[in-house]
Amino acid sequence: MIVLIIALLVGILIGLFIPISIPQDYSSYVAVGLLAALDSIFGALKSNLKGDFKIDIFISGFVGNTLIAMLLAYMGDMLGIPLYQAAVVAFGVRIFQNFGEMRRSILIKNKSFSKEEKNQ
Repeated sequence: MIVLIIALLVGILIGLFIPISIPQDYSSYVAVGLLAALDSIFGALKSNLKGDFKIDIFISGFVGNTLIAMLLAYMGDMLGIPLYQAAVVAFGVRIFQNFGEMRRSILIKNKSFSKEEKNQ
């Protein structure tokens, strides 16, 4: 899990310091791809907190979600329908759900830890 966090931080640093411009035609694909990637990362963090993180599930979800989201955006462009919005909504909802579950899990663990400390 630490390798994934380091890779994420390296990617963010590269993105901040290397100027890359994305053509307007591809901006919706990149946005949807980034949301899919963030969804997978938050899912991995949630799984790690629960203790059932598996790298193969993470990688397959990361690649699969990203490809499906970009394909959905591409099909929408071909049909003249903004289908990328469906992916934005779906991934946005999942990111907030994962964050909420992570927050609850951390708070419950800390609360039970505090009770054990008081009992000793």
